Amino acid sequence: MRFRTRAFLLLLAAMLLPLAALGVTVRREMGGLIREEHADRRAGAVAAVRGELGRTHARTLERLDAIATDLAGDPRFRVAVETGEPASRAWLLDYAGGAMRAAGLDVLELRDAGGMVLSSGHFRNEYDRQGPVVPAAAAAAEHGFLLRARLPSGPLLSQAAFRVFHAGESEFSLVGGVALDSARLAALAPGEGLEVGVADEADEADEAVASIAMPLVDVRGDVRSGAIVVLERDDRFAALERRTDRWFLLIGAVTAGAALLLAAWLSSRMSAPLRDLSDKAAAIDLERLDQYFANGRSDEFGALADVLDDMTRRLRAGTARLREAERRAAIGDLSRQVTHDIKNGLAPIRHVVRHLSDVAAREPSELPAVFGERRGTLESSIAYLEKLAASYARISPESARTAADAAPLLRELAGSLSTDRIAVVAVPAGDAPRADADPVALRRIVENLAANAIESIEGAGTVTLASERAPAGALRITVSDTGRGMSRTELERAFDDFHTTKPGGTGLGLSVVRRLVADLGGSLQVATEPGRGTRFTIELPAHAGANGA
Repeated sequence: MRFRTRAFLLLLAAMLLPLAALGVTVRREMGGLIREEHADRRAGAVAAVRGELGRTHARTLERLDAIATDLAGDPRFRVAVETGEPASRAWLLDYAGGAMRAAGLDVLELRDAGGMVLSSGHFRNEYDRQGPVVPAAAAAAEHGFLLRARLPSGPLLSQAAFRVFHAGESEFSLVGGVALDSARLAALAPGEGLEVGVADEADEADEAVASIAMPLVDVRGDVRSGAIVVLERDDRFAALERRTDRWFLLIGAVTAGAALLLAAWLSSRMSAPLRDLSDKAAAIDLERLDQYFANGRSDEFGALADVLDDMTRRLRAGTARLREAERRAAIGDLSRQVTHDIKNGLAPIRHVVRHLSDVAAREPSELPAVFGERRGTLESSIAYLEKLAASYARISPESARTAADAAPLLRELAGSLSTDRIAVVAVPAGDAPRADADPVALRRIVENLAANAIESIEGAGTVTLASERAPAGALRITVSDTGRGMSRTELERAFDDFHTTKPGGTGLGLSVVRRLVADLGGSLQVATEPGRGTRFTIELPAHAGANGA
């Protein structure tokens, strides 16, 4: 065997064996990572479904408790159940329908101690019939139970809850729930390729990723095992593994071809063409891709030069794709910030619409007056969103600084963000100066801090929005709450971009506040204590020549 052939074979083996070992190792590790990612995705999907079912059950129990409290204190209810007087009887028959709609439920039954239906919201003619018995185990289930109720149009499956209450010396019970129709099940689906169904009805229960057990009570009172199941229709991870295998085979083939050429070239000669190619190859990096290897030769050196030239061309193309991917990532970050600001702008509108809906359900005659009172909040919020859209229409929005008065802003936010659970109080000082600031930026700062303060309160509490004149003449705005406060670790990362401790949060609120305050030439301070609340203090330069607000 000639030396050239032995050198060729040795070089070929020296290149291919390590590459093959590396490829097998990398493929095995990638396969493991893909399977772990698949398992994490499934676990996350099941956790999301469990969380939504738990929240729905908790809301249903709260609404049933509210209805029970209302009935226990209503003398018309006692007259209706104790005397059976016709007018009170008619009121009782219609009560469940109105209460069901007001509470946002799809199923509601009021029963006496014997289980007889006194009033039904979803099917009025169910009165004086024996309702299906709800066992104690079903009533105490973590996510409630599945109830197959009867409607005039047919059966309806719902996620239901059960509550017992007393009015006087008598015991009564409430059964209420939210429909589990196709639209609700589709909304529960946590991602692409996954579906949510009911085990009692799904034909593909054997394909379930996970099952959340819930007792099922039908219209006859039969109780059997039921479950909400998460199904996987499209295994994208298996497809990803197949594509990965194909790419590894392709890369292996290309690598083997390149190794074959390189081994043949190295074994044939060590000469000037080799040094020339080596020098050009050594000069290549991501910032310098202007090397060209083609030399017009028809021998092995020419073939190798063509391979290296093609590799450089593909590297240039790959670098261009990488830069495009970085640009898209930057646009994605901007999109998340826009989404965050729009959500904050929509919060007052959502509160007003919810208030109007409640008034329309309880006292329709008061709706025009209440709308007149809250119209200013709607128009102000819409104007804010329009200004926000105009600002984002420019890649680098310029601040339109004016003498911005914080007092009307604080009062408006206090009125629009207050709820039955959380009181938002505005305390503007009479001598507070106007700030030299963009009104839209000032609103974004205060609204972000107020939204964070509200979300930090787990029960009832108070958020205070105050303004005053700082000792140096600047405008000082404080946003304080009675929430859970922050630990030192949380405080150290509070202003990091995209860091959040809230489910579904963007992690942009405080980072946007910090950037906006810096852009306006102001300062931001935080005082917090776990369990006692948090206080944000912003100082902004006063507008030149501005008097007290």
